[in-house]
Amino acid sequence: MSRLFGTDGIRGRYGEHPVNGETACRLGGAVVEVCRGLAPKVLIGRDTRASGVELERCLVDGLVGAGAQAVRLGVVPSPALAYLVQEMQADAAVMLTASHNPFEDNGMKVFGADGFKLPDAMESALEALLLSGGPRKTSPSPGKAVHFPEAMTRYAESLMAAVRGLDLTGMKVVVDAGNGAGFAVGPRVFRELGAEVIEIGCDPDGRNINEGCGSLYGEAAARAVREHGADLGISLDGDADRLTLSAADGQVVSGDRVMAICALGLKAEGKLRRDAMVATVMSNLGLDEAMRKQGISVLRAAVGDRHVLEMMRAEGLCFGGENSGHLIFSDHSTTGDGIMSALQICRMMKRSGKTLAQLAGVMGEYPSKLLNLPVREKPGMDSLEKLQAMIAEADVSFGKAGRQLIRYSGTENKIRILVEHKDAAEVDSWIGKFKQVIAEEIG
Repeated sequence: MSRLFGTDGIRGRYGEHPVNGETACRLGGAVVEVCRGLAPKVLIGRDTRASGVELERCLVDGLVGAGAQAVRLGVVPSPALAYLVQEMQADAAVMLTASHNPFEDNGMKVFGADGFKLPDAMESALEALLLSGGPRKTSPSPGKAVHFPEAMTRYAESLMAAVRGLDLTGMKVVVDAGNGAGFAVGPRVFRELGAEVIEIGCDPDGRNINEGCGSLYGEAAARAVREHGADLGISLDGDADRLTLSAADGQVVSGDRVMAICALGLKAEGKLRRDAMVATVMSNLGLDEAMRKQGISVLRAAVGDRHVLEMMRAEGLCFGGENSGHLIFSDHSTTGDGIMSALQICRMMKRSGKTLAQLAGVMGEYPSKLLNLPVREKPGMDSLEKLQAMIAEADVSFGKAGRQLIRYSGTENKIRILVEHKDAAEVDSWIGKFKQVIAEEIG
């Protein structure tokens, strides 16, 4: 039987197994059982998808039926939920979101009492309960459901406390919330810190989340930056745990360059522990080269902010991220936080007196291409003989001048092909070769 949990919880088309009311209800009971406490307190948050309302209702039924106190926070960013589960001394939290996916999808991810995503062992225990058809038994002492309307205010206060003293007066900022969970708190925080805010993607209707806006469409904020003469464009994804940035010249800044800016800024302040950071296998080789010149080590984790955070904790580091825009400042947050990351960038711009474009010049990037191809199935990579032969051939050809990385998506029925090389023509050539072989074997 296939796994339910991918790289970021359960995710898929709403109404189809496993993203439906039945699974949400069973998940509520499973969370209570894994918590192993009497009447545990479990927080629930959701993004702006219309389907989140029904999933929340079913999840609450499962939690209350199993004896839990279900605390409904309403629409909140994932990092807000991760913060509040600690602040409110809850036993767990469940976020209903499909992040950057279209509105037809939804998902469920679980945080522990410490604000971190569940470790593999606990997630596996949840999955085993769900796959076994249980739990569905009710408690002899049902719990209760309550609302907590102050959630967004408490989260906003925590964000501003993390950058205490930051004054953004005179700065003009475009905030594109992707019509997602950050639509209210994002603009609010920047205004309270003194910035002039231009809002786009801040008018959710339940169906327009990530629709031509948000972190996957950074050019939308970039256009607004040019139009309004703004200093910075901030694009959030559906649950506001990651971001894309646009500079004052209207250019979208790559996630790797943003990570480089953050690492150097922290080092300049004496706050980059062990002069090291964590990236993933997807980051450009140019990041390693640029950081090496500045005396910073780059450790590589598997894809997924969960894996980045695990390596950060194991190595005692305070900063890491993914080039997709998940950035983790562990002195302030237990997970990726798009708004927090944007505030840190603003702080570094103010401290240095430089524009984002000037700061981004710290690194160059190898020519690269990332291709996402739909596949009909996901057999073990080792079983794809033609693909394995081509990978071996590419590795010999590249030497130290480039690299390839081919992997399945953890959340979609897709395969991702990444090729980097100092010669852009080599990138195009090998992308074409890999695409053809994959189409023949599993396309």
